[in-house]
Amino acid sequence: MRVLIDTNVLLDFLLERELFFQDAERLFQAIDSGQIVGYVTATTLTDIFYIARRHTRSIEQARQAVSETLTAMEICPVNRAVLEVAFSSGLADYEDAIQVACAVDQGLDAILTRDSQGFLNSSVPVLSVQECLHRLEEPNNSKST
Repeated sequence: MRVLIDTNVLLDFLLERELFFQDAERLFQAIDSGQIVGYVTATTLTDIFYIARRHTRSIEQARQAVSETLTAMEICPVNRAVLEVAFSSGLADYEDAIQVACAVDQGLDAILTRDSQGFLNSSVPVLSVQECLHRLEEPNNSKST
């Protein structure tokens, strides 16, 4: 399964956010084992750096968060075509629209997020981390694609 991982889910893992860390950790284990191929948009990396630095007050920890993301994830390029598709998509949140446009451009299976409301009318299926992990447990979906 090839999925785009929303910034909030990445930060749950990288910053070990208490309420959401366990599911995010299981997701990263599935990525490490090859059951899931995780993607992030290029623009997500700047968000991760900024939020991690603000949260930890450490440039080094922010750099580590970006490094971990670069190691674990495939990066969806954000070019002019993606930006234009996102802009014309009608989604209220431009950042979410960019993620949808990237997922479409890369032919991904789903977007994983805790903010499904931000992806209403997405042409790509939107799942929670728990829903994605549940699908992996189903007998016909245990192979990586």
